[in-house]
Amino acid sequence: MNWYLDVLKKYAVFNGRARRKEFWMFELFNIIISIVLNVVDMSLDIQLLSLIYTVGIFLPSLAVTVRRLHDTGRSGWWVLIGLVPLVGFIILLVFTVQEGEQQQNAHGPNPKLAPAY
Repeated sequence: MNWYLDVLKKYAVFNGRARRKEFWMFELFNIIISIVLNVVDMSLDIQLLSLIYTVGIFLPSLAVTVRRLHDTGRSGWWVLIGLVPLVGFIILLVFTVQEGEQQQNAHGPNPKLAPAY
């Protein structure tokens, strides 16, 4: 849960790097929360809770994806490849699964080597 909360603390931080674990743990909790909210919405016959959550989580989700791309040495603008139907999603998925650069890159030091707080 700390990985999820750490991303929310960096709500709109688009600079720096994000480890694979940070990105994928955020996505895991995001999916779990979305499923729970959809079940609650379906039981109440509304779509309000999931809509509010989706709008509220859009910016942090975009920011962590950009930071993840930075970790692999790519520009954050590569996130726009996800707008290309089918192929774009697959390319973005491959980029986010790849291991980050071991050395410091243009976006900052390796987050694996950063001290844990």
